[in-house]
Amino acid sequence: MDLTSNGDPYNFQGTSLQQSLRECSFFDLGYVEDYMKVWELQKKLVESKLSGKMQDALIVVEHGHVITLGRSSHKENVLLKELPIVEVERGGDATYHGPGQLVAYPIISLHERSLGVRQYVELLEDAISETLKVFGIRDVESKTGKETGVWIAGKRKKIASIGIAISHWVTYHGLALNVNTDLSYFSHINPCGLESSIMTSMAKELGTTKVDLLEVKRNLVSSLSRRFRWVLVQADQSQFQFQVATQGV
Repeated sequence: MDLTSNGDPYNFQGTSLQQSLRECSFFDLGYVEDYMKVWELQKKLVESKLSGKMQDALIVVEHGHVITLGRSSHKENVLLKELPIVEVERGGDATYHGPGQLVAYPIISLHERSLGVRQYVELLEDAISETLKVFGIRDVESKTGKETGVWIAGKRKKIASIGIAISHWVTYHGLALNVNTDLSYFSHINPCGLESSIMTSMAKELGTTKVDLLEVKRNLVSSLSRRFRWVLVQADQSQFQFQVATQGV
């Protein structure tokens, strides 16, 4: 599926909006088993952004099973140690990534855009909420603080998590949307310090066994692109010596 400017799914080419848009290197990685490879790619892209070698970047990926611990994490929130555990720079506590979950990592300069951290997080939440509504999940709400993310309103069920890091006003890490995620893996942790039973997925909310992950990706990337006024350009991944694994769930 072509999500780049060549495919022009946003109808920006040849319009008066074109000059106000910003080029974004798009890394559509599919499924990558090794979390560390994607983490290293993020850090290299942050370096490139800080050195002025590129404008913006967006990584979209499905991780293999992994637990990540943010800067505010409490190790007692890891209940089972059967999965890889990685301590990272993002805010927040323990979270789980795995097959069936769509993860997006925008690399942008908040300073260039005159954005505050809260404003940036709200843009991510809005993009998720807009995507969910396309698929018929309309009753959603965003929360801040310990419960930052997107929730199903009135049900105390969390469908998407947000955890960001910022280096010299350049963002990395990002958002994770549970599409077809096996929610039983959240029982390995207290996600963000909360009970694992709070987690839900698009498939669960829609009462189906599987949602079209590629279609969710297309809508989420489109929604992010509108908010950040991006023209996506397929990234040359070879410059980062990064090899993508085969497509997962």
